[in-house]
Amino acid sequence: MSKHMYSTQNLTDKELKEQGNRMFILRKYDDAVNYYSKAIIKNPDVAHYFTNRALCHLKLQRWEKACTDCRRALDMDPTLVKGHFFLGQALLETENHDESIKHLQRAFDLSKEQKLNFGDDIASHLRAARKKRFCMQEEKRIAQEIELQTYLNKLLVEDKEKHLKVLDELEYDAEQKEFKAQHIQDKCETYMNELNTIFAKVDDKRRKRDVPDYLCGKISFEILQEPVITPSGITYEKKDIEEHLQRVGHFDPVTRVKLTQDQLIPNFAMKEVVDCFLQDNEWALDY
Repeated sequence: MSKHMYSTQNLTDKELKEQGNRMFILRKYDDAVNYYSKAIIKNPDVAHYFTNRALCHLKLQRWEKACTDCRRALDMDPTLVKGHFFLGQALLETENHDESIKHLQRAFDLSKEQKLNFGDDIASHLRAARKKRFCMQEEKRIAQEIELQTYLNKLLVEDKEKHLKVLDELEYDAEQKEFKAQHIQDKCETYMNELNTIFAKVDDKRRKRDVPDYLCGKISFEILQEPVITPSGITYEKKDIEEHLQRVGHFDPVTRVKLTQDQLIPNFAMKEVVDCFLQDNEWALDY
């Protein structure tokens, strides 16, 4: 046990939590876990103790333990933003993409409802989760397309062999057989080249399936539709930043610099970039 861990018998759960916080600031995450655990033993009904410990587990890459603590916290308080946020992060690391996105989205919505400022933190994790799920789906589609391409090529070869076998049984002279066999070979090769060209084009389009982060809103994490720029140089989706100013406060959610609605300027350059991207990548509307 660390030298920082002294007798804790007489400390209250709040004092143990504060000691845990100090250890966390010092990046002594194992020590922090020990203090939070002792606080939980003394008072197991405080949801924040579990999310504090869950954050330590995230730092230590103990994903399952982080999930367990977050779920216990959410059992006590289903509206706990950090419970959903940390759980979403841990689930993403264990490749539970759908559930991760569900909890990150819930954290995002609750933070807006409760007027809590997490800057771009929750939204950026949500974007990352959606992107990771999309990439996993793409990998699955690639595997299916490769399997299909292989199967179709095999069918073409089998069809060629079948025709050559039939030809061999027919009564043609050697010159005629050679001519017809070459025709069968050429026809098969043409079909295979056309087939593989089609798959190559599909593969080329698929490789370009990536929505750059700068085309997504900092709050909504979705592709910008009506981008506006702040004096700080940050671009937001207009309806999202206006809602933030009305419900949360008059400040830039990323830079925290004072901001009012009349300071928002349409970002026509970004709008043009987004429109051009969508014109060439219609699939991105479902990204």
